[in-house]
Amino acid sequence: MRKSRRQIVVRIIEVAGLGLVALDIVVYLAVYRPLGSMIAAEQQHYSVARDRVREQQARVGRLEKFQAALPQAGERLENFREHRTSPRRRGFSTAHHLISKMADAAGVQPPSVTYRLAPAHNDPLQRLGLEINTGGSYPGLLKFAHAVEIANDFILIREFNLAAGENGMLSLRLVADLYLTP
Repeated sequence: MRKSRRQIVVRIIEVAGLGLVALDIVVYLAVYRPLGSMIAAEQQHYSVARDRVREQQARVGRLEKFQAALPQAGERLENFREHRTSPRRRGFSTAHHLISKMADAAGVQPPSVTYRLAPAHNDPLQRLGLEINTGGSYPGLLKFAHAVEIANDFILIREFNLAAGENGMLSLRLVADLYLTP
């Protein structure tokens, strides 16, 4: 009888142990694993949100710097319009005077200039197309082209062609735009 009692107690303990192992497996599968996945997802959400906040803070910093510089930008733009662009009514004479002066300083032949005023104008500045043909020595033509490029007036060089000319001279065809205030 003692043996059977002992066997009953051992069986009860075994069943209880198996029950606890089964309960652990059920708790692990039903609670711990989903909770771990939810925690990992929330941590990832948190790190993504933290990165977005850092990006937005950096963007706000850049925008604050831009806003601080904005009042000066209006003054700079007005200064640019006054000192770097000519009024349309003086555009042709300004271009002619500017190119003639640069050609004389560079020591090249007097250039022939063709003007083409852009018909449509929706921008704040109007474009006056210039086609400049001249001839001279290589250093003189480079000096002339460089002077056009760095002129105080707002000139944009669109095309630059250097070719062999007559009597060992070179010819230069320069297509540029001079921007004018309307």
